[in-house]
Amino acid sequence: MGDADARADGPGRTAPSRRALLGWGGAGLALGAAAAGGTAVALRGDVAGTAGAGTAVPFHGPHQAGIATPVQDRLHFAAFDVTTKDRAELVALLKEWTAAARLMTAGRPVGEGGFGGLPEAPPDDTGEALGLAASRLTLTVGFGPGLFAKDRFGLAGRRPDALVDLEPFPGDNLDRARSGGDLCVQACADDPQVAVHAIRQLARIGFGRTAVRWSQLGFGKTSSTTPEAQTPRNMMGFKDGTRNIAGTDTAALGRHVWAAARDGSPWMAGGSYLVARRIRMNIETWDRTSLQEQEDIFGRDKGEGAPVGRSNEHDEPFLPAMKPDAHVRLAHPDSNGGARLLRRGYSFTDGTDGLGRLDAGLFFLAYQRDPRTGFIPVQRRLARQDGLNEYIQHVGSAVFAVPPGVRDASDWWGRTLFS
Repeated sequence: MGDADARADGPGRTAPSRRALLGWGGAGLALGAAAAGGTAVALRGDVAGTAGAGTAVPFHGPHQAGIATPVQDRLHFAAFDVTTKDRAELVALLKEWTAAARLMTAGRPVGEGGFGGLPEAPPDDTGEALGLAASRLTLTVGFGPGLFAKDRFGLAGRRPDALVDLEPFPGDNLDRARSGGDLCVQACADDPQVAVHAIRQLARIGFGRTAVRWSQLGFGKTSSTTPEAQTPRNMMGFKDGTRNIAGTDTAALGRHVWAAARDGSPWMAGGSYLVARRIRMNIETWDRTSLQEQEDIFGRDKGEGAPVGRSNEHDEPFLPAMKPDAHVRLAHPDSNGGARLLRRGYSFTDGTDGLGRLDAGLFFLAYQRDPRTGFIPVQRRLARQDGLNEYIQHVGSAVFAVPPGVRDASDWWGRTLFS
């Protein structure tokens, strides 16, 4: 977004006023627990300067940024419960969130900023990102199944068929406190403080109408939408996302990621469906497993990342050469009727579990055109056969309909659904 666009959407137009924010004071405190204490500060890199050329991802477009966008280094993901019962209040919230997101993704503070205003009122911006670059911040919003519940907001008849409640898979040990949500916001940036600030700001604006249900910090992207770049590694030390859909592969994105009007829900055209899974890894057990077994479980060598029997990580895998329960073999499109997912996962470490074991693993994020032909059949196969199951457990789960992008300065998140 250019600077002129940012000015057009400034506090004089659609951003919430300082007087309107008077009733929201203190809402940022709710993010203390959600942001996992001081973890964000500990993870923060040395990012200096102000928003400028090359640091801001365009906010407007047919698709939301943060899906096919080159994956940033850090994540703060939050799921919200909608606490208001008034449809008009929910629409107003989405408009206010959109206005704030336009500014933050351009590296600008919300409203009148974090200081210099009325001493008697809370500042319009919480202030911890002042002076930081935009850091390629993207904000991506999704709508959970609960938003479409009957007699809630009059949306029951507009729930997409593809927005299915995820079935319980074998081996799941889901924590309800880390699952579900009416709304989600995915904040990705190259500076963790920028990502945390964005979620905190939206939660503050939403105070009285939404409440944070759960959130997750992520680091060390485990999948890439830029296959020409170095493939990242997960917490088990293996390269992940080698065969991910590229953000520049318009044909694959159109076939596997972007929803279309002919799919049955015209308001979702240009959107996508997000499955989020918190996958805890049994790190201590994995670290005592032999290298050969680790490589057999994944179906790749640990050094180069090449498939079994191949020499380069990007070589086409020869699936029969792998163990029947190898992860790559079971997750490959050839084993799943051609199903492909666009993954944007991140590693996480959330301290220990009280027994001296790391609470660490993969925060799995996958976008697809339809979970019924994407994530669900793939996960059914993995849950029953994957040798990796001995070392992982799915402990959190959610699914969201991610609406199309915000087209211009007059548009807002969810307009196609509510109009």
